[in-house]
Amino acid sequence: MTTSSYSSSFGRLQSLSANFLSKGDIQNLVKAKDVDEMTRILQSTWYGPEIERASNLYSPPELLEVALNRHLVEINKIVLESAPFSGKTAIRSYLLKWDIYNIELILSSKIIGRAITETEPFLISSRNYPAGISAGNISHDEMKIILLQPDLESVVNYLVKYKYGTIILQHFDSFQKTGDLSPMMLDLVAYYYANLIESLKFFQGDEAIIRDLFRMQIDKKNIMSLLKCKDSNLNRDLVAKHLIEGGHVSLNDLMDMFGSKNAEDFVNRIEEHLNLGDLLETYRKTHSLIDFEVALDKFASLSYVQKLKSISLSIGFIFHFIIVAEFEWDNIKRIAYGKRYGISMDRINSMLIFE
Repeated sequence: MTTSSYSSSFGRLQSLSANFLSKGDIQNLVKAKDVDEMTRILQSTWYGPEIERASNLYSPPELLEVALNRHLVEINKIVLESAPFSGKTAIRSYLLKWDIYNIELILSSKIIGRAITETEPFLISSRNYPAGISAGNISHDEMKIILLQPDLESVVNYLVKYKYGTIILQHFDSFQKTGDLSPMMLDLVAYYYANLIESLKFFQGDEAIIRDLFRMQIDKKNIMSLLKCKDSNLNRDLVAKHLIEGGHVSLNDLMDMFGSKNAEDFVNRIEEHLNLGDLLETYRKTHSLIDFEVALDKFASLSYVQKLKSISLSIGFIFHFIIVAEFEWDNIKRIAYGKRYGISMDRINSMLIFE
């Protein structure tokens, strides 16, 4: 019987999965009185080594932010090392999301004049890993060089050595007139998803769930854009420029939804395409965009992420591991945010996403 090329990946990541925080661990963080106590609790978990290393330079809350980001980088490194040769391109394509995250952070920092020391801790990158492993294509040392550029135009010119710079340059003249980063970031995200879905076309035939998950992520981005544009009373032509192709819901259907007369009508139109069940009940009461976003995240987890775990000897299990690691990263950040701004424990719990 032929051994799957994913057997080794499954074994290594299955063993490492034992380190994920339990729901009880997460609740201990929710009950913590502040970010300092959260950091102390996490020292006894797999975040401990990064907290200890970062403690020489940072204090909470920045200490926790740095440790979380560097831990995620370590997870990405392990995942990429674990993937067989046939799966590395797809994993790398997925991890490009952190390049885009970092680029947006740097561009925004340049606009508001933040110093490199104020921005570097929040990069999803690490000086310990070379390009292509730390996050996406751009290493930590390269990110520091980009941060050191004197202005936004210099940053964009430096990025031309990567595909990202060419995409950004198409919008630079418009940005200089309007100061609006969104068109260039939207094109970067569209490039990211097109490249990612293309990378998942030729595998064992069981990767359809993964593609559907990423198409759902496109739907989420588009739907949240519609809601934000609705809140801002933007006109229809401008709204259309904030949508990207490739999701389950067509752009024509999305624009029809934008014509909804109120939030309840919008929800009803969404549910014609996505069977969200009772996940939007909180949003119906609060009309908070956070609650809508959380509902879409929970839908994605229930509909796609949980199913990936059962595809053990394939790239599906690898993606399951990465995404669960990101759920944990995001949950801890949401709890820390709640502690910093005095949000109730019940409200924090309502924003957490689990597999």
